[in-house]
Amino acid sequence: MINKVLIANRGEIALRIARTCRELGLGVVAVYSTEDRDSAVVRFADQAVCIGPAPSKRSYLNLSAIIEAAVRTGADAVHPGYGFLSEVPDFAEACALSGLTFVGPPAGVIERLGDKSAARAAMSDAGLPMLPGSIEPIADADEAEKAAADIGYPVIVKAVAGGGGRGMQVVHDPGDLPQRYREVRGVAHSLFGDDRVYIERYLPAARHVEVQVLCDGYGDGVHLGQRDCSVQRRRQKIIEEAPAPNLPAGLADRMGEAALRGVLAAGYVGAGTVEFLVDDLGRFSFMEVNCRIQVEHPITEMIFGVDLVREQLRIAAGEPLGLVQSELVPRGTAIECRVNAEDPSRDFMPTPGVLTEFAMPGGPFVRTDTDARPGCRVSAVYDPLLAKVAVWAPDRPQALARMRRALDEVHVVGPGVCTNRDFLRTALDHPDFIAGTHDTSLVADLAKSAADH
Repeated sequence: MINKVLIANRGEIALRIARTCRELGLGVVAVYSTEDRDSAVVRFADQAVCIGPAPSKRSYLNLSAIIEAAVRTGADAVHPGYGFLSEVPDFAEACALSGLTFVGPPAGVIERLGDKSAARAAMSDAGLPMLPGSIEPIADADEAEKAAADIGYPVIVKAVAGGGGRGMQVVHDPGDLPQRYREVRGVAHSLFGDDRVYIERYLPAARHVEVQVLCDGYGDGVHLGQRDCSVQRRRQKIIEEAPAPNLPAGLADRMGEAALRGVLAAGYVGAGTVEFLVDDLGRFSFMEVNCRIQVEHPITEMIFGVDLVREQLRIAAGEPLGLVQSELVPRGTAIECRVNAEDPSRDFMPTPGVLTEFAMPGGPFVRTDTDARPGCRVSAVYDPLLAKVAVWAPDRPQALARMRRALDEVHVVGPGVCTNRDFLRTALDHPDFIAGTHDTSLVADLAKSAADH
């Protein structure tokens, strides 16, 4: 049983979790850095605790301060949201040792699946299709060259502990591999405190398609369809869509079954996402497992009518899964756009500042997840996400038209602040996106086209 939840996060996801907690009659404790003292979730929560100064290492990544805040306020559960400590096994373990329910998978599962090399091995053992690559971490540059030669170029060098598009480099020329290998190891050590890397085949024009799963503590699980997340800048998603359009017949079911088989074999509990690459022949390959709620979860909620955070909390409280696979039928199409404070003309550089005007779209079947408002400061310290705008419609053409209208209503003004709104609008109008045949090369193609003109 859960009575009070501490939300170990900030921004829109903290507010979104708090709202579901409130609907369930649960107490809400917010934590915040000094930079976020006036944030929306601080105003919304029943209690709020400052956990340190703005740098994440001294606040939202300060495991001890968050545990202390939970114990001191009488919270009996901790929801980590996404990012920060959400996939840190030591945090899940510390919660358990302090008598707190961690809203997520067990620490051992996070540790195994968060290690991308170990996750590849686990999913391979479960029979999921894999890209050619190294199973074990690569020890040195000589071993990297041998592995890449066996795999075939281009290859991608990835940090075992990487995430969020960081800690990876694509290598097309064998002569570049030793230097790229060393660079990724250096970045991995700096960002993740773990310099292990591995190598796998790189698909330059694949689709990024992921499957949402829910598993309870009794060995039962379901999958909730797919999301196409191919529109990315710097390997970070900016447009997502559910269900993924134009998949070959039967592929969606095969991906869902494979994803669920993989996570159940790993002992997964909670909400998670299994990410795949789909090539131009319709073949899918395992990429990684995200052991948390995803940024793009609203579009799955829209097509299935399921509150995923509510399900997370129910499962964490020890309740059995209340969903049956045969009854989970997606309806219509949902699209999400991430409105970021960044400048696409300067390689999507963040543009922090104070918002003097801020208005988000409304109207039928439009959902905006945000904690921004006029007068708030977009911090240079954190992710530049301003809002997630999601729309639903009975079919894809109507959803596209609705998203175009919604983006036209986005209004953000502030000294030095610009947004990616117009870039999102351009991407939606690209012929490949309209046809549903786009892949991960779309943003690079748009950027090149803009530069040529």
